[in-house]
Amino acid sequence: MKKLFFKTTFVTLIACVLLLASSCAKKLIEEPKTTFTIEYLKTANGLQSGTVSLYSGMRYIYGPNGGLNTMNSGTDEWTLGDQGASSGLDCGAYNLNSSNGDILTPWNRSFNNINLANGIIGFAPNVSMDAAAKAKIIAEAHFFRGLYYFGLVQQFGAVPMDLGSGDTTFNQLPFQGFNRLVPDLLKKNYQLIISDFMYASQNLPTTRPANGGFYIYKATAYHMLAKAYLFRGYNATAKQSTDFKSAWDAAKYVIDNQAMLGTALLTDYGDVHKEGNDYNAEILYSVERIQGDPFDNEVNDVANEFSGKANMSCNWFNSNYQNNVSINGAFPCDRVIQYMRPLRQLAPNPWLIDSAFADKKNDSRYDNSFRTVWLATNNNASASGVNTGDTAYFLAPSKQYADSLRTLGTKKYVILDPTQFYLVSRPTYQLYPALKKYDDNKRSVPNDASGRPYVVSKLSEVYLEAAEAAILDGRPGDALTLILTLRQRAAYRPGLSAIELASRQSIMRSKNISTTAIPNYVPLTATDMTVDFIMTERSRELCGESLRWPDLACRNLLVEYVKNRARNLVAAPKLQAFHVLRPIPQSQLDASIISNPTQYQNLGY
Repeated sequence: MKKLFFKTTFVTLIACVLLLASSCAKKLIEEPKTTFTIEYLKTANGLQSGTVSLYSGMRYIYGPNGGLNTMNSGTDEWTLGDQGASSGLDCGAYNLNSSNGDILTPWNRSFNNINLANGIIGFAPNVSMDAAAKAKIIAEAHFFRGLYYFGLVQQFGAVPMDLGSGDTTFNQLPFQGFNRLVPDLLKKNYQLIISDFMYASQNLPTTRPANGGFYIYKATAYHMLAKAYLFRGYNATAKQSTDFKSAWDAAKYVIDNQAMLGTALLTDYGDVHKEGNDYNAEILYSVERIQGDPFDNEVNDVANEFSGKANMSCNWFNSNYQNNVSINGAFPCDRVIQYMRPLRQLAPNPWLIDSAFADKKNDSRYDNSFRTVWLATNNNASASGVNTGDTAYFLAPSKQYADSLRTLGTKKYVILDPTQFYLVSRPTYQLYPALKKYDDNKRSVPNDASGRPYVVSKLSEVYLEAAEAAILDGRPGDALTLILTLRQRAAYRPGLSAIELASRQSIMRSKNISTTAIPNYVPLTATDMTVDFIMTERSRELCGESLRWPDLACRNLLVEYVKNRARNLVAAPKLQAFHVLRPIPQSQLDASIISNPTQYQNLGY
């Protein structure tokens, strides 16, 4: 696989002419000390370097602490772990103010790349180089400009398109204005985002790249195009009457042309996020990291860097397997690479474990998403009566199952049932199901950041978006077919007999009516296809993948799910309607020479 060795010098230079991206405008009188100049961007090598920087910049958005927090925390899926609670993460408890550090990540790290994309798109037509290579670079620049803007709009609402030299025009002059109070700005934002994704979908390579999901291609752009139409359709200010139909068309293009595009749903859901299988056919785009190579991952201190581009996903969702629950007064588990660093920043809410994943037998996605067993890993194991390598902790799928094991009286390991997991409403232990989608066993020590790619786009989400668009467009029958495809796949587990697999697939085609001791399975029908159903299915398929906060906020469901349905007991008391947008960073307002800067702030902050 050809690797791109990302360098940040070029994009940093671009950032320094934008007050939006930083406050370095005061230093513009200095002579640049780098060979990466604006003139360099007007060359073939410069365009290629600039495109690499657009790819590299996504490492700030997907995987670091700020991105993990802003896109997962404070939802119905994830609440604060005990270390997250003690550090006062504002996003998780909605104590947000305009000085919050996590919101600076998407803000400060997007506008410089947007400006760079503007430059590539503007300068490329006049650069002499191979025509096919140039066309691909321009398409990539359109895609990434759309994606950076799309991320900003999901978090902050309307954002400037004029960065100092006119809408979507490359700016190389000091600028201390803030072009946010523009009529119909949000509509223009969405128009640009959709236009960029549409351009990319028509001009990116059709065939899946040889290295899988790292380089973007046609399917990636169509996926994001579908999502942009879907989110715009939910927005009262920007929506158009054809948005849901357009979302369906874009998503269905990918679903109907899988052979041509080179993508496919894997047979086993467990293989989708399996370590070592990072570029499988289901992945449409990942933000690349290189395992065992922190320098080229642009990480200075893999064990202690809690900002920058360090991918902390492998450590973020872990519970305290190390020194929380003793056996006969001893702790049989050391902090080890195989169980990641127990940072305990985010813990699953009771709703996610008990309701979304109510069926943990027939639906394999629970076991394939969460770690529920820890083996003894140290010499204390003998003192606790558990041999090294044997089970130390088991988190049972239900209280009934846990009680049946306890009744046997022969198990030396700790058995916890869901009523005992450390969740907000049940603070008995700090041991709860730990998300294992990001496991990275190739790190040097347990505290290290991950070197695995971070998945941004995958085919199963395209199915879910197509189903949702069909529902909203008045065709729930079309949605049912797509949903059943995913649920049939979810029934698969290696080693099942054909008879057992067929039985589980039959159940997964049904809805569980639990009115009697023996569940009565009734087939799902088109009338069951609602947005509420889709959102729960998204949790089962996509939990922990930096999607849930924008999923809820952009669909106007954040308050309904988190507060009104009390699915997150930490977030519910303070969550207000205005929290569907983040505050504009105070540093942005302070650095801009504008009158009455508070008028540019989002309501409520």
